Amino acid sequence: MKNLAPLLVSSAALFLAGCGGSGKAAPSAAPLPQVTVVSAHSQSVPLTRDLVGRLAATRISDVRARVAGVLLKRLYREGSDVKEGQALFQIDSAPLQAALNGTLAALAQAEATATNAHVNAQRARELISSGLVSRSDLDNSEAVERSSAAAVQQARANVETARINLGYAKVTAPIGGRAGQQAVTEGALVGQGTATLLTTVEQIDPIYVNFDQPAGEVEQLRRAQATGEITLVEHDKARVQLTLPDGTAYGRAGTLDFRDVSVDPSTGAVALRGVIPNADYQLLPGMYVNVRLTIGMAQHAFLVSQAALQRDATGPYVLVAGPDDKVIQKRVVTQALSGFNWIVTEGLANGDRIIVAGIQSARPGTRVIVASEPAAAAQSGTAPGADGAPAASP
Repeated sequence: MKNLAPLLVSSAALFLAGCGGSGKAAPSAAPLPQVTVVSAHSQSVPLTRDLVGRLAATRISDVRARVAGVLLKRLYREGSDVKEGQALFQIDSAPLQAALNGTLAALAQAEATATNAHVNAQRARELISSGLVSRSDLDNSEAVERSSAAAVQQARANVETARINLGYAKVTAPIGGRAGQQAVTEGALVGQGTATLLTTVEQIDPIYVNFDQPAGEVEQLRRAQATGEITLVEHDKARVQLTLPDGTAYGRAGTLDFRDVSVDPSTGAVALRGVIPNADYQLLPGMYVNVRLTIGMAQHAFLVSQAALQRDATGPYVLVAGPDDKVIQKRVVTQALSGFNWIVTEGLANGDRIIVAGIQSARPGTRVIVASEPAAAAQSGTAPGADGAPAASP
């Protein structure tokens, strides 16, 4: 018994120690993640595209010397606005005036000859009945009369040509616009053989902006219109807004003026052209600008913040808190960016609670705690106007 006593004491201590350990509470379960959601509400949203364009004058006219002569004087200030028909250059008119005088003298001579021929023919016609003039003489007189009359017509045409050439000595602007730099200096012989270029006149109010839209994007929009997801505006009513190279927005909006019916095989894009008001000549031909084109309206669309929309190999999706607060993954179709929000046209329904915060801890199928549910407009923003924040293609 003396030998068994220490063994019994040790066994009792181990038993008591084991009972004490099993009496501790089991570890508590991890807390549910908290998320912030917004309620989805459909609305009509303008569809815009951001593209790059280049400005060009609406009309460009070359001012050329149409007659040969020595350039005497420039009659306008380079870089100034000129009106249609305004005199720009003066060519030496002395040789042209002399040529006109010569044609006038030839006309007078032809008219005198024609008068004499008419008198002779008339006399022959009066005497033919008496037999004093033969039929052959009458025929000859009338032939001379007709030839002299034709010579008068030719002389008058020569006079008109000489007058036109004399008028060309004063070179005028064919269109109104801004006249460019003088291409030929005074004293130069111009118009010798070819019509010498003297300057150009460009009409830049309004001004064109030329840009391209990818053909694939055009086809995508047409399919969306066929399904009723979006409504495209007619090309002549599409709004065009410019952003200048320094990042400032141009104050006047224009309209789409032209859309090509074919695709450029070298770029895979469709050529478009807009007309922009330019009364103060702030826009100059050749400038590159950013073009925001409003092409239509997305019907029954949803604005989803960029933070809420995610992408994987399959495509874009959002996480939604279901009625039982379980996370649901919904695949969506996006059209473009509107400010800081994506325009979603498919995949969502009114009332869906879109998770916008706490996405990292939310997993599809798991339960979450909805911490708050702010108004959708406060989180996703309202439908922007055509002058809203930049839009981009998805």
